[in-house]
Amino acid sequence: MRIGFIGLGNMGAPMAANLAGAGHDVAGFDTAAPVPAGIHAAGSASEAARDADVVITMLPNGAILKTVAQQVIPAMKRGAVFCDCSTVDVDSARVVASQARAAGLGSLDAPVSGGIGGAQNGTLTFMVGGSGAAFATVQPLFEIMGQKAVHCGEAGAGQAAKICNNMILGATMIVTCEAFALADKLGLDRQKMFDVVSTSSGYSWSMNAYCPAPGIGPQSPADNDYRPGFAAELMLKDLNLAQAAAQSVGAQTPIGALAQQLYEQFVEQEDGRGRDFSAMLPRFVKMNG
Repeated sequence: MRIGFIGLGNMGAPMAANLAGAGHDVAGFDTAAPVPAGIHAAGSASEAARDADVVITMLPNGAILKTVAQQVIPAMKRGAVFCDCSTVDVDSARVVASQARAAGLGSLDAPVSGGIGGAQNGTLTFMVGGSGAAFATVQPLFEIMGQKAVHCGEAGAGQAAKICNNMILGATMIVTCEAFALADKLGLDRQKMFDVVSTSSGYSWSMNAYCPAPGIGPQSPADNDYRPGFAAELMLKDLNLAQAAAQSVGAQTPIGALAQQLYEQFVEQEDGRGRDFSAMLPRFVKMNG
């Protein structure tokens, strides 16, 4: 396929490189980041989109997505698919989908889970909203960039799935870190706690796959001085999106709201910015009372 890829940061660059490595013709554009080897450098977003069968975006937020969409959609050929892999608010995803449909394009919101490592290794999970026809067109590309793509429903459903997933992730990481800090104060060995919890009812992805305690379980950012695989400020962004969505539909999410408040404090008032979201563990270890 001819692919336009807009947004070549920590996530977009390896995703685009994997597509090019699989033999696709990829034109890339970013306002600041370098274009990876094997990808044609476009002079603008609209140039990257021209004549493309699929345009993929990986952008910081909904406002930037809407700005890029205004530039890209008029440049795309009818019948092509606009596939946004950013994590943005549901309303922005639906606005862009409506604009794409009006221009005769297919449209998908397809945020990802798996972090930078997943982007590099082609093991991302895609949560996808949009038409079945558009999903079928892009599915071969999802299979190159990731290990799984779930068609969640119509426009906005992918973003809804992402923010629900990450609200669970944020809350479970916090309580996992709290539990390790409590175990320390109770004199319980961390490895023994992991051996029990990881095989009993306390099992979770935060404990078993991404353990926040250094030297415990599979290798994780905790073993690399909490250099981010998924930065705390990105978790805060997702929790903010979840709370905004909850308020818009009148959903009660008290635990999600508390997780948002704790990550906001960690990022904005403490030393969380630039650290992995699992660095909540040393935060709780230092705190008393």
